[in-house]
Amino acid sequence: MFEVAIVGGGPAGLTAAIYSARYGLKTIVFETFDPVSQLSMASKIENYPGFEGSGIELLEKMKEQALKAGAEIRMEKIEKILKKDENFLLIGESEYEARAVIIATGGKHRSAGFENEDAFIGKGISYCATCDGALYRGKKVIVYGSGKEAVSDAIYLHDIGCDVKLISRSPLRVEKAMIDELSKRRVEIVTNANLRRVEGKKKVEKAIIFLRDKKEEVTIECDAVFVAIGMRPATDVVAELGVERDVMGYIKVDREQRTNVPGVFAAGDCCNNPLKQVVTACGDGAIAAFSAYKFLKEGT
Repeated sequence: MFEVAIVGGGPAGLTAAIYSARYGLKTIVFETFDPVSQLSMASKIENYPGFEGSGIELLEKMKEQALKAGAEIRMEKIEKILKKDENFLLIGESEYEARAVIIATGGKHRSAGFENEDAFIGKGISYCATCDGALYRGKKVIVYGSGKEAVSDAIYLHDIGCDVKLISRSPLRVEKAMIDELSKRRVEIVTNANLRRVEGKKKVEKAIIFLRDKKEEVTIECDAVFVAIGMRPATDVVAELGVERDVMGYIKVDREQRTNVPGVFAAGDCCNNPLKQVVTACGDGAIAAFSAYKFLKEGT
């Protein structure tokens, strides 16, 4: 029996564990490689206050702090969570009981499926313009996507000083006002085009694009490709618990990270929050732990 069980070993889950353990609560964190924390794939972190280094280094420091605070960390995937009397039953390889649960399962950016995509992650392939854009100021970058996320990323990258091309598999699926913003910035837009592969020695140096209208392949020199085709939240674990999710699958929470199910809280990228960054995930985790503490001690 644990007082708090945290599902997810990324920055939100580990921050929640640090705070929960420091509140004196018996705490366990379930970590898994499916999905892996997005932080672990970041080759360089420059926007987390007080830290510069790789994502895996930051994650390891957080893990050390959680263990030092007294939390238990277990490598095990929780497949489902059920209500059991006044408590919760977490089912993985074994079964665990907890009085409160914090869901911090994050999500996974959708991969585009072009050749060499996985090989160049962290070496010019990025799924987060806000995270990595500053590394490519003054350099040539491609944004690959068709929707609002892709257009917003293209605008953001242009505004921080990147030379941007937007490659879309279809006509852009956004309102005219956003396309006008691209035009004002003279961002080149190539539609009905498929990114087939990226090439380079140690990092991305060029992208090979197939233009479907012309039925020809072209090569574009670039330093980075930002894939912007959405994220899939890892929230199926709460399906049988009755936790409310939005149409995209993100868990609905209030300002105290509470879900509609008493005793269940959520934090980080699995939530319907507006900004998915390490620093906001940590903030969510701290609030979720505080709310869990209040729920256990005060029933609120």
